[in-house]
Amino acid sequence: MKVIRSPRQMSEVSLRLAQQGKLIGLVPTMGALHEGHLSLIRGAASQNDAVIVTVFVNPLQFGPREDFARYPRNLARDNRLSRAAGADIVFAPSARALYPSGFQTRVDVGRLSERWEGRSRPGHFRGVATVVTILFQVTRPTNAYFGQKDYQQALIVRRLVRDLQLPLKVHVLPTAREPDGLAMSSRNAYLTGAQREQAALLYRALRAARARIHAGERRPRRILSQMRRLIRQAQDARIDYAAIVDARTLEPQPRLHGRVAILLAVWIGRIRLIDNLLVDVS
Repeated sequence: MKVIRSPRQMSEVSLRLAQQGKLIGLVPTMGALHEGHLSLIRGAASQNDAVIVTVFVNPLQFGPREDFARYPRNLARDNRLSRAAGADIVFAPSARALYPSGFQTRVDVGRLSERWEGRSRPGHFRGVATVVTILFQVTRPTNAYFGQKDYQQALIVRRLVRDLQLPLKVHVLPTAREPDGLAMSSRNAYLTGAQREQAALLYRALRAARARIHAGERRPRRILSQMRRLIRQAQDARIDYAAIVDARTLEPQPRLHGRVAILLAVWIGRIRLIDNLLVDVS
């Protein structure tokens, strides 16, 4: 497996692969790889001739009071795990290489980025859209792979690809979970033992909401009320938002129909966790 730090070198390698007719699979990550990332890499390896994993902690998507400085970084470990999962190349540029002196351009994906995570983390999706656009240009993927855990992000990337008419397909693969249902996340490592037990309530609340929908409840207010009661059983929990929205537009529905997304963002102590489930309303 090759490790590339230079965007110019990465662009040259990906261009050669494309000229050879190779299918290129891209898995963008911020490192601190876990089973969720590895499932994306394995998925990419099963559908492409070459798999590129990017490892880049993107400063543009962190707010001033967020955890950029202490975000876990261990490139040697990420390289080892990427290779074992089927990656052919790890692209790990520095911030200076990706955003050279004088860099000013930002990519903004309108309305989809304004609600939920966008409201709680102003500027976050502008940073995501900007770095993803650069990575797409440098790596020339045929297919790009994202996890459902970051559902709003995945929708935004799909919209970006559609609107800019980029020649690639975006795949959204299922959320990888711990045995108790907690969505795998690099931030789970920050939880204390007691907080880790409390965090399992997020998935329980999502499943309870799904069960209410399957039982025939169509009024989101009632379902959300039950979710909040469940989560507040956790001593350290503070709900940022809980919502049931149209799965394509992320707009709230007064009465549920079609495919919906149940979205959840909860602080457990000082750690912010997100999760979601998709439900087809019969």
